[in-house]
Amino acid sequence: MATGKGVVLFDGVCNLCNQSVQLIIKQDKQDYFRFAALNSDYGRMMVSKYQVAADSIVLIENEQAYTQSDAALRIARRLKGLYPLLYAAIIIPKFIRDRVYRLIARNRYRWFGKRQSCWMPSAQLSKKFLA
Repeated sequence: MATGKGVVLFDGVCNLCNQSVQLIIKQDKQDYFRFAALNSDYGRMMVSKYQVAADSIVLIENEQAYTQSDAALRIARRLKGLYPLLYAAIIIPKFIRDRVYRLIARNRYRWFGKRQSCWMPSAQLSKKFLA
């Protein structure tokens, strides 16, 4: 794993997930995040290592895995602009936050579409992606 970096595992064929990764890359104030598709060898290895049910996003930080709303809010906290303000939603009980998250995750293909294959980063961005 990238030492001192947060690793975002994402659904590589989901349009919403791919757009989210591109937004994270653009707003990542200190080049903190690295990325891997859930269905990549690295993604499958991390899902197995941390024993997480990975259906849309996982954040691995400091040898701990975060999923669903915890992952999304922890990612937002490290971005530039107004995104860190979203972290205030952490005070909402987890069962409520995760229910909203699961509603979006369950409908993401219907609402945002699905790709035939994973988004391929440019050569310049490829250093942010783990094999």
